[in-house]
Amino acid sequence: MTYPIEGLNHSCLGSGVYALLRDALITGRFKPDDRLRIRDLAQQLGTSVTPVRDAILQLAKEQALVLRTPRDIRVPLLTREQYLEIRSIRVALEGLAAETAAAQASAEQLDLLEANIRDNLAAIHAEDLVLALKLNQAFHFALADIAGMPLLRSFLDSLWMRTGPLIAQAYADFNERMAIEHHWEVLRALREGDGATARAAIHADLLDGSEKMLEFIAQSEVAEQVAG
Repeated sequence: MTYPIEGLNHSCLGSGVYALLRDALITGRFKPDDRLRIRDLAQQLGTSVTPVRDAILQLAKEQALVLRTPRDIRVPLLTREQYLEIRSIRVALEGLAAETAAAQASAEQLDLLEANIRDNLAAIHAEDLVLALKLNQAFHFALADIAGMPLLRSFLDSLWMRTGPLIAQAYADFNERMAIEHHWEVLRALREGDGATARAAIHADLLDGSEKMLEFIAQSEVAEQVAG
């Protein structure tokens, strides 16, 4: 089996495997309920099973993977309650980041943010879902970076690792308005130094897209009940 991950830098095997798998989760290359096989991953990456196993155990400890059995390793299917909790935390944290960023964003940072939105729009039109997802993630992380809040960014990184597969599953059904419009609203608020409007716009972005996530979760839960 071949997995949608990039090559490995063999100068740092353990951390390299962990970083690759983490990135694959955050960017939605792995889908909910995907099964990961340690030997297949090791063979694809050209390494032994030990660093792959260690990386998977660490990700399981962070609740980014589920070890049903030693041979059944899965990307988790979030429940409605789990997703809503994560959404609530993201709304609070990303709202704070957007409001803080509005008070200190530089012209260069704002230009880069605008370029991100335009590139994301082009990726959507080109139906390049992987690139669109990466750019969407980069936009949200950029708000924390502009705000100068590295700890908040690390929290977001952990949350995205758990929701990235779900976001990717739902993103294909997003229309252009859902994917991009609120980003433009955030950018305008940042340019005007309007923190309250920036916070409201990122809240709208998160809540608008969440309906697609909840639809997918409901479908998955029904399918799991039928299978069970």
